[in-house]
Formats: sequence, C-alpha cells, structure tokens
Amino acid sequence: MDAMVTSGVAVAVTRLPHGAGLDLPAYETPHAAGMDLRAALPDGEAITLAPGARALIPTGLAIALPPGYEAQVRPRSGLAAKHGVTVLNSPGTVDADYRGEIKVILINHGGEPFAVSRGMRIAQMVVAPVTRASWREATELPDSARGGGGFGSTGI
Repeated sequence: MDAMVTSGVAVAVTRLPHGAGLDLPAYETPHAAGMDLRAALPDGEAITLAPGARALIPTGLAIALPPGYEAQVRPRSGLAAKHGVTVLNSPGTVDADYRGEIKVILINHGGEPFAVSRGMRIAQMVVAPVTRASWREATELPDSARGGGGFGSTGI
C-alpha cells in the first residue's frame, strides 16, 4: 500500500435481494476518497427525473459501520457537470447505528429529463471518522479577527 494512503476500516455490507449482481462500491483509482454507489432498480426499468424533480434511488446495500465512523453520500461530479444531477441533501450521512438500505436522493437541476437505470453510478460514498462535540456553555465567546462577520463578509 502507498505510504500516503491511510489504513482502511472494515465495514460489513449486506447485498439486498434487489442489489444482487451489482458491483459493490469500490475505489476507482488508487487515491480516490469515495466509492461509487449504483442504482439498484429492476432490470429494464428506469426512473426518469424531469427537470426540477427528485427521487429516492435504492442502492440494494445495507452496511454496519464501526462506532466512531460515518459514511457520507456525495454527488458525482460528472453527473453534476454533464447533466445537472446531484445529491439533494449533500452530503447525506449514514450513521454507524443505521442498518437500513442506503438510498440516494437525486435531483435534476438540468434542463433535460435524466433517466436513472440499473447499475448506473449515481453517487459516491466516503467513510470517515466522526468527532463528537460536547457543549460548554459560555456567557461570552473569545474574540477573533473575523468576529461575527459572515455571509460574504470576507469578500467574493
């Protein structure tokens, strides 16, 4: 393994009946951060997203992440750039205690209908460690150079 790549984490995966025969998510290049998720639609059936429409697309996969990890479901840049299709709640979060099917909410921001068919790579999934915060209530926050400036206050 390349010295720049961190060690992996084992994730249990179950292929649901409608996901049979589809490739499991895999890294497409040696340094890829995300693995492609595929549409688990019936053979010969498509979901066509009209411009502005959204749909919940099944992947046919359920996973068990180890505690301390999440899976982030993110758009595929090619679908976004070429067709205007993206993941609506990006990034979608799969928590370590979720055991249901991973589904992807796709939306068509493009100007033409877009058909999703079985096996199509529809999103990517990144497995990442989670840092949990604990709140410490304070009457005042420490000063910073930025202060309360936001929403474009640092320029374009």
